[in-house]
Amino acid sequence: MLGWVIACHDERAQELLNDLEAQFAPLVQCRAVNFHRGLSTNMLSRMMCDALHETDSGDGVVFLTDITGAPPYRAAALLSHKHDNCEVISGVDSALLLALYPLRETFSSSDFRDEMVKRGGPTVSSLWHQQQKNPPFVLLHDLYEK
Repeated sequence: MLGWVIACHDERAQELLNDLEAQFAPLVQCRAVNFHRGLSTNMLSRMMCDALHETDSGDGVVFLTDITGAPPYRAAALLSHKHDNCEVISGVDSALLLALYPLRETFSSSDFRDEMVKRGGPTVSSLWHQQQKNPPFVLLHDLYEK
């Protein structure tokens, strides 16, 4: 089963987790990380890392964030590059999480990412989708080659 780390500003992450638990009872492999004003990026990264390790059973982890490019998204992006089967999604809301919760048990992290972006509409994106818009710079030739 995919682990979920819900990371949003203020109390939004806990509110989303509460909505899910009201519908599906207490959730395993799911943590909320609330990013409050004044919290250092170092502390946020540590909290996100702890949540990643608490939710990962080996099937992968999906970071669910509120705003593309905001501190929770950036911290998740850095962590995702160090771990296999990690995805970062932004623009999530309660209705989308409730609709896609049952897919945690059967989808791979990349399939889940694609389904969430497809169903979420224009406000939902992922780190992978953002990277496809701006591929990394690649040298086409070696300037120092003789």
